[in-house]
Amino acid sequence: MEDKRTLGKLGGKGSDLSTRYLEALRPNLDELNYQKLRAIATPKVHQFLADAVELCRPEAIFICSDSPEDIAYVRQQAVSTGEEKPLALPGHTYHFDGIQDQGRDREVTRYLVPETDSLSKALNQIEREEGLAEVKGLLKDAMRNRTMIVRFLSLGPANSIFSIPCLQCTDSWYVAHSEDLLYRLAYEQFRQEGVQDELFCILHSAGKMAENMVSMEPGKKRIYIDYTQDTIYSVNTQYAGNTVGLKKHALRLTIRKADREGWLAEHMMLVGVHGPACRKTYFAGAFPSACGKTSTAMLPGETILGDDIAYFRNIDGQARAVNAEAGIFGIIQDVNSTGDPVIYKVLTSPGEVIFSNVLVKDGKPYWLGMGCELPKEGVNSSGLWYEGKTDAQGNKIPPAHKNARYTVALRALGNVDPELDNPRGVALAGIMYGGRDAKGYVPVQQSFDWVHGIIAYGASLETETTYAILGEEGVPEINLMSIQDFVSIPLGKYIQNNLEFGQNLKKPPLVFGVNYFLRDKEGKFLNGVRDKHVWVKWMELRVHNEAGAIRGPTGWLPNYEDLRMLFRQVLNKEYAREDYVKQFTIRVPENLAKLDRVERFHQDKVADAPPVLFEILTQQRERLLKARERFGDDYISPESLARED
Repeated sequence: MEDKRTLGKLGGKGSDLSTRYLEALRPNLDELNYQKLRAIATPKVHQFLADAVELCRPEAIFICSDSPEDIAYVRQQAVSTGEEKPLALPGHTYHFDGIQDQGRDREVTRYLVPETDSLSKALNQIEREEGLAEVKGLLKDAMRNRTMIVRFLSLGPANSIFSIPCLQCTDSWYVAHSEDLLYRLAYEQFRQEGVQDELFCILHSAGKMAENMVSMEPGKKRIYIDYTQDTIYSVNTQYAGNTVGLKKHALRLTIRKADREGWLAEHMMLVGVHGPACRKTYFAGAFPSACGKTSTAMLPGETILGDDIAYFRNIDGQARAVNAEAGIFGIIQDVNSTGDPVIYKVLTSPGEVIFSNVLVKDGKPYWLGMGCELPKEGVNSSGLWYEGKTDAQGNKIPPAHKNARYTVALRALGNVDPELDNPRGVALAGIMYGGRDAKGYVPVQQSFDWVHGIIAYGASLETETTYAILGEEGVPEINLMSIQDFVSIPLGKYIQNNLEFGQNLKKPPLVFGVNYFLRDKEGKFLNGVRDKHVWVKWMELRVHNEAGAIRGPTGWLPNYEDLRMLFRQVLNKEYAREDYVKQFTIRVPENLAKLDRVERFHQDKVADAPPVLFEILTQQRERLLKARERFGDDYISPESLARED
């Protein structure tokens, strides 16, 4: 039934424009879909759709109203078109991306930058008019003989100070289905008066498709972000990290919006950590892909609020946070019943789950590190697979891709936090920054204050590249706040925004640095996979002043006795003093070398770096040099520091 009040708005401001666009769209719409679109009185929606249809030339348009029938139709079409195939467990499906399209592609993801504007040299970019001509050329007629699916979605809880309305047009039913699980549905929000022209728009086409329903022209893959119009273009790709525009592409737009409005959009997970006396404390954490972010958000016994993107606002002097998303597009490698029992249960029980780029045998998905022997043959993204199969270059094809994924709604998890959709968000008590650092930082440390933490842990975050990004693995790089690829404002301005955000709070969250990947000289990891739970529990105690700490040159370090107690309580195991010393010894040469790389990065790549950044780094260097001189050693035991403290 039509909403007469809403439809009446078409007679108001912008009605002539909206009517013209609607009439242009009408030949592509049946009566039902025309009425669903007409119920939305937002001229930008009609204009964007009209332009997209004229460019891509779809055979039909499906307006998803978020009704149960429409949602079911999207799921059914994903299977009937062959983009997804059913598995044995009810609700489970699998999808394959092209063999060259199984990760976020930095090289072809670019900002469209007007001639009169400039972005940091560290950011991939192309002149706006040149980029628009290129990507629109690739999108021209891309949807012939296909249906354009139109989704109305919200970043952040709907009808909240945090919410951002989004419109995505795609010709992939798999992409549309993924969005059902990952985001909050917002068709009704668009029907309300509050949604006008300030929204994010995404246009995606999978491009030419092979018989197995994968994009067949990866060499023509493009993901271009037009931040001047809050618009994203994606073509010749199906991998969700390149196509679901509300993920990292929209994060780039959100960072600019947050910059204008005085809040923060971050590449961070959110977790509720339980403490003594039934207390729950909320932490955020920034980790590059495949560095432990989701596993930290999914710690057993705690509650997950989000695993990827968080928004922070200063509300009455308090930092409050929400998850921009409502689902998980997670890396499935090494998810097993021992290390990740909650998510493993979801992945092995009936319910709505999409698996991508796994191995399939007899209706069951298999992935690397799942804790059982994998079949010697089956079907994967290369087609029929058998052990020893090689690609065109003679490289062995693994049974499943390292970056194979699962897509699931957070509500399907037994440990989802009840505050997931709270329009005011949750009070944020702590922030952690972590990457793959084999040589330098200790497993966990607390900054001396907000400014030190943002600079020494966040702006100095160094990691090794992983399989989640196309390209060479294991290359050390600075990944500022784990958000460097997505920052669409000058990097120095982004750092300054973080500094000012905390300084404007009555009590800023404590800032911690974590490192789950420290190794000894022989290359052996010094942390167990589950040890991270102890580090997080120590942070929770520190927030409430219930654990002591040792002052080190790079931050506050845990006391041995506190960790020994937590290892017993959390993991039911003994924690040897020898392990403590190995893990928390300050490696002066490695830390000095790290500072050299960080300073060089900011000198070369961050033209507008705030002066305080170099001041904090200089102070850190001086503390390390003084510690080496005082103790007469390049490697300083935490016990030596404790005796001096």
